[in-house]
Amino acid sequence: MTLRFGILAFPAVQQLDLSGPYELFASAPDAEVHLLWKDCAPLRSATGLILTPTTRFADCPPLDVLCVPGGGGINALLEDAETLAFVREQAARARFVTSVCTGALVLGAAGLLVGKRATTHWNAVDFLARYGAIPTEGRVVQDGALITAGGVTAGIDFGLTVIAALLGQTEAETIQLCLEYAPAPPFQAGTPQEAPAPVLAAARQRLAPSRAARAAILASGRAPGVTA
Repeated sequence: MTLRFGILAFPAVQQLDLSGPYELFASAPDAEVHLLWKDCAPLRSATGLILTPTTRFADCPPLDVLCVPGGGGINALLEDAETLAFVREQAARARFVTSVCTGALVLGAAGLLVGKRATTHWNAVDFLARYGAIPTEGRVVQDGALITAGGVTAGIDFGLTVIAALLGQTEAETIQLCLEYAPAPPFQAGTPQEAPAPVLAAARQRLAPSRAARAAILASGRAPGVTA
C-alpha cells in the first residue's frame, strides 16, 4: 500500500527542515511524497535555494503523514487563513500530524497543539505555551498522533522516528544505514546548553529579527490559536 507524505513548502521555508525529512520519507518503499503549497510556482527558501511545490492544496490527496517545516516564512503563515484551514483539514484525517523546528507554531495556530506535548527550535520553545501546548524537552517528541521535532537537523532524527512508527524499526535502520547517518559533529555547540556563551549570544543576535517579528504577531492578537 502506498504511503502518502505531504510536506508544506512555502516562501522562506528553512530548506533543511524540509529536505531532511523528505530524504527519509522518499527512501521508504512505496512512498509518495508531496510538496504542498497554494500553487506549483517555484519559491525561494530562507537560504536562497529554489524549491518547486509538486501539489496544490486543492489537489492534495488524503495523507498518511502531514509535515510542517519551519523557517522565517512561518511568521506569515501564523496569520494565513487559507494555509491554516488546509492544515486543519489534512490533520483531521492523517495518521500522523508532524512538524520540524518552528513548524510547530503553525500547528499551534491551526489549533492542533492544545493539551499536547510538543517541542520546537530552542529559540522558539517559549512560544508553544501560547498555543496551549505543553513544552517538552527532546529532539523528537511524540504525543499520540502528534510528532514534533526540534530545530532544523532534528528533522533527520524525526524522519527516522516516523518511518519506524509506520514501517518498523528494521526499515528505519535500513534507511539510516543506506544514508550513512552516523552524526559525529566536529564541535559541541549544537544546543544552548553546550554552546560557549559568546556563540550563544551571537546565535541569539542572528535570530533576533525573525523572533521579534513572531513575538509581535503573537502579542497583537491577530494570530489564531493563541491563548491568553
